[in-house]
Amino acid sequence: MATFSFLKTLKNINLKTEMLAGMTVAMTMIPESLSFAILAGLAPLIGLYAAFLMGLITAIFGGRPGMVSGGAGSTVVVLIALVSAHGPEYLFAAVALAGIFQALVGIFKLGKFVRLIPQPVMYGFLNGLAIIIFMAQVEQFKITTSGITSWLHGTPLLIMAALTLLTILIVVLFPKFSKAVPSSLIAIIITSLLVYFLGIHTKKVIDIAAVSGKFPAFHIPAIPLTWETLQTILPYSLLMAGVGLIETLLTLNMVDEMTETKGNANKEAVAQGAANVVNGFFGGMGGCAMVAQTLVNIEAGARSKLSAFIGAITILMIILIGGSVIEQIPMAALVGVMMMVAISTFKWGSLRIIRKMPKTDIFVGILVAAITVIMQNLALAVLIGVIISALVFAWDNAKRIRARKHLDAEGNKIYEIYGPLFFGSTTAFLEKFDVAQDPQRIIIDFKESRVADMSAIDALKNITEKYTAVGKQAVLRHLSADCRKILKDASGFIEVDIQEDPTYAVMPK
Repeated sequence: MATFSFLKTLKNINLKTEMLAGMTVAMTMIPESLSFAILAGLAPLIGLYAAFLMGLITAIFGGRPGMVSGGAGSTVVVLIALVSAHGPEYLFAAVALAGIFQALVGIFKLGKFVRLIPQPVMYGFLNGLAIIIFMAQVEQFKITTSGITSWLHGTPLLIMAALTLLTILIVVLFPKFSKAVPSSLIAIIITSLLVYFLGIHTKKVIDIAAVSGKFPAFHIPAIPLTWETLQTILPYSLLMAGVGLIETLLTLNMVDEMTETKGNANKEAVAQGAANVVNGFFGGMGGCAMVAQTLVNIEAGARSKLSAFIGAITILMIILIGGSVIEQIPMAALVGVMMMVAISTFKWGSLRIIRKMPKTDIFVGILVAAITVIMQNLALAVLIGVIISALVFAWDNAKRIRARKHLDAEGNKIYEIYGPLFFGSTTAFLEKFDVAQDPQRIIIDFKESRVADMSAIDALKNITEKYTAVGKQAVLRHLSADCRKILKDASGFIEVDIQEDPTYAVMPK
């Protein structure tokens, strides 16, 4: 069914535009895939496998036409420590397990929860990620000789710095002359040709590992099938699954806004999970949606899944046929491209509006960025940011609850409640009542409020018990339908007698 749906999208599209966009995306993805693999201490070919497998599977089964997936740096970063300690086989197992978690999120339709991530958290997440990527490129200015790693110095350092600067300048300046071809691709080509024809001696991809390869083959990760192994890879798998889904679903929302169409978050989560499972068993490093490549794709005019499919096939052809050319790319060119990726990833706009943001939002953004950089744990950083934002929101709403008090014509005291009654506001709510001095009958009016959770139910039970203990009656009025449902569900803990008007008398059990 997914393949049939994919083929149906070929109708009513600009075939030329989709194909050119796909090839352009492939060219921009190659240097990033190589750099991310090298960043994680993996063979460059593992990065290209990830780009091909992620792109192909998500293009066919994904829920967002126009979005591009590949071996993304955000997911690789959380696996670096695992690769360093246990090797690539553990990485493959962790990627496959992460894919299972991601697919389950889609199957159980949990993709909508990405909406709970506040904007300051996203600013901190992206800014921290940008810093990590940039710092990783600085590491390429080191060289390892006889097992000893040291900084480049002298002529090698000057050559590396000059070529990196040249790459950056081309990436920045070329779009002013033409946008027909990605500037990062032009920068890599020019820098590589300059090194080749001038015979410049500098570090190249071939100095790290060979790129030429075969079609990715099925391979069960060579790891012990023990409880200890699961304990080792499980934290990394959860982190990768979380980080990958966060970036993927946020990218999906971005494309929705740009194209004024609606993608399927849950379908995309299943596709991302399936792609990562396949990566784990076919020697790829896994990944997720790639923001930069998606923007290139959309800006090139692509609006269907065909462009991502073409991009994946193009990468496969490079693996099978063009590997010898890719191996001659100087590392300085990749470093320059990745530095520009880091610069474009950083949300510079967050610095311009920082004075206009609430202090709590500024704190959350900085904290998330700091955790991302220091701990290199993107999922934990986002989780902490969301928790702090939620607590701040709860505190602000807790302070808003208030009660307006007056007597009606019959001598009943009415408490008109304003603001939500939930776990954060129950203490302030209970402090509004004067049980000893109130008349025989009081009415708690919820026309401008609502009962939100079990803590609110407990507070109502508490206050009605206090009035009952002194022989007085408490009555609830103007409860909304959802509030009545909450009280009905709590039957046995607190009873509600529905009267006319509507007015609900509450009697504790």
